[in-house]
Amino acid sequence: MALPEPEVREELPYRVELWHVDGHARVERVLARALSAQLAQAIFKAAQEEHPRRRITLSKGDQVISDSGGQS
Repeated sequence: MALPEPEVREELPYRVELWHVDGHARVERVLARALSAQLAQAIFKAAQEEHPRRRITLSKGDQVISDSGGQS
């Protein structure tokens, strides 16, 4: 007998995004979502190490909290 699916959907307000390298101002993919700011910052830092010359942003809703600017 399967357990019922929970009806409450967990909100993950923070996004870590990898941007296209082709010069277009668009997100290539969302690398991660997080529930807390502390976890989101740790993921952002790890993403910068994984993609050193790529633009990575950390956002909450429409607000950009951190932006690597594509700097290594």
